[in-house]
Amino acid sequence: MNKRKLLIVPIMATMLLTAAGCTKDQSASTSSSKNDKSPVTFTYFNAGAAGKDLNTNETTIGKELEKQTGVNFKVEHIVGDVNTKIGTMIASGKYPDLLVPDQGIDKVVQAGGFIDLTDLINKHAPNLKKLYGPYLNQMKDPKDGKIYFIPFGANQGYAAYPDIQQSAFWIRRDVLKEAGYPKVKTIDEYFKLIEDFQKKHPQTNGSPTIGYTSLNYDWRFTIRDGARHAAGYGNDGANTIVDAKTQKASVYANKDWMKTYLQKLNDLNAKGVFDKEAFVSNYDEYLAKIASGRVLGFFDYQWQAAQALNSLTQAGNDDLRYMALPITFDASIRDAYIDPPTFVNNRGVGITVSAKDPVRIIKYLDALCKEDNQKLVEWGIKGQTYEVNDKGRFYRTPEEIAKTQDPKFNDKFGFTTFTWYWPVGGGLYKDGNAWIPAQQQEVAQASYTEGDKKLLEAYGLKVFSDLFAKPEDRPWFPAWSAQLEQGSPAQIFDQKASDLEKKYMAKMVLAKPSQFNSLWNEYEKQFNELDIKSYEKTMNKVVQDRVKLATQK
Repeated sequence: MNKRKLLIVPIMATMLLTAAGCTKDQSASTSSSKNDKSPVTFTYFNAGAAGKDLNTNETTIGKELEKQTGVNFKVEHIVGDVNTKIGTMIASGKYPDLLVPDQGIDKVVQAGGFIDLTDLINKHAPNLKKLYGPYLNQMKDPKDGKIYFIPFGANQGYAAYPDIQQSAFWIRRDVLKEAGYPKVKTIDEYFKLIEDFQKKHPQTNGSPTIGYTSLNYDWRFTIRDGARHAAGYGNDGANTIVDAKTQKASVYANKDWMKTYLQKLNDLNAKGVFDKEAFVSNYDEYLAKIASGRVLGFFDYQWQAAQALNSLTQAGNDDLRYMALPITFDASIRDAYIDPPTFVNNRGVGITVSAKDPVRIIKYLDALCKEDNQKLVEWGIKGQTYEVNDKGRFYRTPEEIAKTQDPKFNDKFGFTTFTWYWPVGGGLYKDGNAWIPAQQQEVAQASYTEGDKKLLEAYGLKVFSDLFAKPEDRPWFPAWSAQLEQGSPAQIFDQKASDLEKKYMAKMVLAKPSQFNSLWNEYEKQFNELDIKSYEKTMNKVVQDRVKLATQK
């Protein structure tokens, strides 16, 4: 579970936009009939992930797709605050041709920044329509029934991940090794291991050892997420938990267990275990800390920390790599770290009103959805990045595994650019192979280092996900994909609550222990004064509607 300049002369852009608006239907028909494959470059902006800006035809995958379609994309990634960048686009009315707005997607839709894709898909995208067929109704805007963007990850069946690709409390492996590979289930056991190890090893490779850190930058705010998972709830969003038994949604940032969690972090901070820069480091700085190997523990999503985790794997020191643990407040709590299969319809990629040729773009996306190209994007090229045995099963040789774990190779080949933030499938291909290598047992087991094997043996596991509870059926999941209307009471609560959490949680963790309770009381009072009732009413309707829809199938 990681990936992706707008050059416009203002006067000319206005002229082109006006011309495109007047002749869109005609040009669409012309492009379609001619099946145009002449070279063209469009712009693509990815607000979902930091990365290296490039042209897609500089990659192996991009070259092949350009050969098929004639299309190249100039890719730019987010730097700085997502909302600021997307807000600037909306205010100016100038967008890239293809846009991944990430958390700003509702704002772009409501500002009229995306074009309706319905007719384009019906007329020019049979492969995309086939891949997303079961989900097309879920892709429609609830207000007008139009399709403004294409979500990522159209699952075709279910394939479990052998290794953790989602959330976990991570711990450096030498911490477990030195302690004799103990069973670690509770938050107290986890923090005690880290605290004891840091006392013995205050330095790592000549730099201060960081006991526990946390990512808290822009929309990436994992402090509250760790508490939610420790309480046994799945990832239903920044301000929502859903009881698996009652299927009732509620807020959680004011729960007693949230106070307990923050107080534990406050205690770690007082002891010098908590990273004092955790609330001021940006995403790149956070990744650099993890990649340095001097952090003993952190809570995060694998896909969010993948760049740093992969760098450590490449470095070859198993002791400084991490193991994912399903930590809970109490050993009796069933963990809910692994997500059930789902379709997330509030993130995606859309063609904007500034697009020079929507037909060429949708045809490119359609080509990307062909099964052979999906295998190219996820598996690569047979004989170079994967093999096929006599039973038709895909696998990778040790050399291919090493190659595809190298970030530089992945950048050059195009895996970094294309495996997410574009129309992609998931689950299983018709031939029974996993859609992506990370879900193929043969690949996971063959990729294990001697350190991996020793760790698995020590804990009696075949694969690392065996340590975690299997996902329960959650027909509403994920609640965080609910589209909250801008300016609605629910959306206003969500924003105000998040702002309040970011302000006070940092204060509570970094305060003197004697100040913690008064800060919590101050925070709790302000939180409870927000319109919790409207938010919970909205989220419960979302949950119940989804449960009803799932029951009808």
